[in-house]
Amino acid sequence: MLHHLSLGVSDIARAATFYDAALAALGYHRVWSDIRPGEPDQAIGYGPPGGGDKLALKHLGDAASAPGPGFHIAFAAPDRQSVDAFHKAALSAGGTDNGAPGLRRHYGPTYYAAFVIDPDGHRLEAVFKGAA
Repeated sequence: MLHHLSLGVSDIARAATFYDAALAALGYHRVWSDIRPGEPDQAIGYGPPGGGDKLALKHLGDAASAPGPGFHIAFAAPDRQSVDAFHKAALSAGGTDNGAPGLRRHYGPTYYAAFVIDPDGHRLEAVFKGAA
């Protein structure tokens, strides 16, 4: 259904550092980049290797604000180890813990996920729903 999502960020370089690390743990990469320090309308895009962007980050400076409660983005992980790596990388790159890796049986018997908040306040999840 969705082609891609775009999020506004206050500092594109800081966001790039965070998302480069966190998404690499899930096998996603920066697929395009338009970073021109000091200029307006900077952006970067992330997606699977060899594919187009599924997530775009747009530099908005002070106008950036995260959506309110109830909104989050869940990224598909290839396995539980990738969920763990996402959580660790996100925290190391400036994110905030919002739920350590583990089973969330109230979502399903094999629902393994971790939750973080990026430096701009966007709520993120990495999830794997397969068997251990």
